[in-house]
Amino acid sequence: MSHAAAEDGGGPWRETASRYALLPLRIFLGITFIYAGMDKLTDPDFLAASGAGSMADQLNGIDKAGSAAIPAMIDLALKAPEAFGTAIAFGELAVGLGVLCGLLTRLAAVGGALISLSLWLTVSWQVEPYYYGNDLVYLMAWLPFVLAGAPVLSLDARLAARRDQAARGVLAGAGRSRRSVLDAGAAVLGLGAVGGVMGGVGLWRGRSGDSGASAAPTPSTSPSGNPSGAPSSPGRARGGASVAVKAVPVGGGAKVMESSGSAAYVVQPKQGEFAAFSAICTHSGCPVDPPKEGRFNCPCHGSVFDAATGEVLNGPATKPLRRIDVREQGGRVELQ
Repeated sequence: MSHAAAEDGGGPWRETASRYALLPLRIFLGITFIYAGMDKLTDPDFLAASGAGSMADQLNGIDKAGSAAIPAMIDLALKAPEAFGTAIAFGELAVGLGVLCGLLTRLAAVGGALISLSLWLTVSWQVEPYYYGNDLVYLMAWLPFVLAGAPVLSLDARLAARRDQAARGVLAGAGRSRRSVLDAGAAVLGLGAVGGVMGGVGLWRGRSGDSGASAAPTPSTSPSGNPSGAPSSPGRARGGASVAVKAVPVGGGAKVMESSGSAAYVVQPKQGEFAAFSAICTHSGCPVDPPKEGRFNCPCHGSVFDAATGEVLNGPATKPLRRIDVREQGGRVELQ
């Protein structure tokens, strides 16, 4: 083996690995943005003209908190919140499909970067420390695709290869037919993916509409699997969890798990007074941090809740944390 090959550390294998290095990130971003778009389009609360969980409600929460880096962006969106929310949802869907299929990848990446940038400058601008703000992370994740596109396993690469071969005049009879079939197959798969996603959206929205907008939970689920902000029995846990009284400090709290698998906090605001709240932020389903200085802080977008009442102290969340009934018995605090 030559000295150059030894320094290269793998030769052809390393070159192949480098070509595919961005593929996992591309798949993740594509699936995530498709899911984000569908999540908004199928959420009757988000697309409503007003009310808790609507785009207008979230924008008003940010406006009142004064947490946006560019308040004019919030003012502009508030002029037509429904249209703005719908545009964001379809934009996320288009960006996700484009980058996942590798079609107009650079353009799709620019769109994804602009969406992430707008969310960072409005929703998560005041998140501290800054690396807790996931919108900034998504913005950085899009930049490699703005620069490099999708050079492998993409429709862009396929079309570029065909153009190069056509320019060199190497397309002939059987080869041309074979490539035409492959291109047609890729186009059918792409259209099928779009149709499948849009069909799923329609079906999901139809089911939401059948159940009624006032009773339908948002399909945006928290990491625990429960719809965020839509417990099956408001104000009550699914039962079974408990914690020793001595494990709950005055002015602090102790983390417990409900029987459903959801995290919750038992707090003691004053000596002998106990309460419990779901640990899932009602804005985007992130788990809040343990209570500190009488507050629950959400690390994702900076929402703050009162540790004694669960009420929102600072947006973008608009709904209080889900309260859970408790009972003190035998030196333990039990969730009802």
